[in-house]
Amino acid sequence: MKNILVTGGTGFIGSHTCISLLESGNNITIVDSFMNSNKSVIEGIKKVLKLSNNLDENKIHLYLGDIRNTSFLQDVFLDSKNNKKPIDGVIHFAGLKAVGESMVNPIIYWDVNVNGSISLLKVMEANNCKTILFSSSATVYGDSKNIPFKESALINPFNTYGHTKATVENILKNIYDSNSSGWKIGCLRYFNPIGAHPSGFIGESPNGKPENIFPYICQVASGFRDKLYVFGNDWPTADGTCYRDYIHVVDLAEVHKITLNYLFNKENENLILNVGKGKPSSVLELIKTFERVNNININYEFSDRRVGDIPISYADTAKMFSLLKWKPSRSLEDMCRDGWAWQKNIS
Repeated sequence: MKNILVTGGTGFIGSHTCISLLESGNNITIVDSFMNSNKSVIEGIKKVLKLSNNLDENKIHLYLGDIRNTSFLQDVFLDSKNNKKPIDGVIHFAGLKAVGESMVNPIIYWDVNVNGSISLLKVMEANNCKTILFSSSATVYGDSKNIPFKESALINPFNTYGHTKATVENILKNIYDSNSSGWKIGCLRYFNPIGAHPSGFIGESPNGKPENIFPYICQVASGFRDKLYVFGNDWPTADGTCYRDYIHVVDLAEVHKITLNYLFNKENENLILNVGKGKPSSVLELIKTFERVNNININYEFSDRRVGDIPISYADTAKMFSLLKWKPSRSLEDMCRDGWAWQKNIS
């Protein structure tokens, strides 16, 4: 049993990861500003744990605050020590993630994503906590022509969000290279997480207009939005729509827990891993699968290509399979079914 600090723990991926950690008997300390989430997510987490008789409220600690505030973070670490549960490691989700918004408001993205990470790392070092798993993104690869993307591919992001993720990865590498003794660092480069917990109690609930396709599909299905716009049907792919590597968010949560345990068992480490299924599906395939498994029609229309999109993006997952002995098990059908169950629950 470990004591894990989860920044951004009430977000989409963070909340599912908290459940995975708690179901394995860990204590979690969640730090969140609720900039892109809601405190009600905590109740959803508790409902899920009640289903499996795993709810122990003494294992969940929540702090409302901003990770850019080092004195606030220091108090969190101090409270954990005083409660005889010093923090063993950190999973760092907190940050802004809308690609379009990052291009319009770059300063806030650099401030929150990079300065927030620096603040966290300062406090970790001051408290001799040197195990961190960072939520990175396949966006760091940009429009590399080497498909599928390998971890060794050139890092060449083409938007502000991707640049902030690549910068935090570089900061972590600098820390490791300057004094590798004791530091255990992991960076998980996600591809396209979608779906929701099968209970329907937690899922993705973006503020405002969704930037990603799956919550948009769900909102069209529920009648909240009139139509889904598919950006281009003339891409150089089999059906003319973009291909992406979709992974179930519960699988993604599971790999966080497994990777963190991997880091705990190392003396020092600087690990970069792609996380996806390693098998792409087209946008049209996603829509048709959603319609089929949920017996519902999605009103969609093809529109012009979106600036910055690339035709095909999917992960080379050989390194993840080799190191962790793990593969995602949930299908595209599961993603569509579980995501719709969540949407119906909140509609």
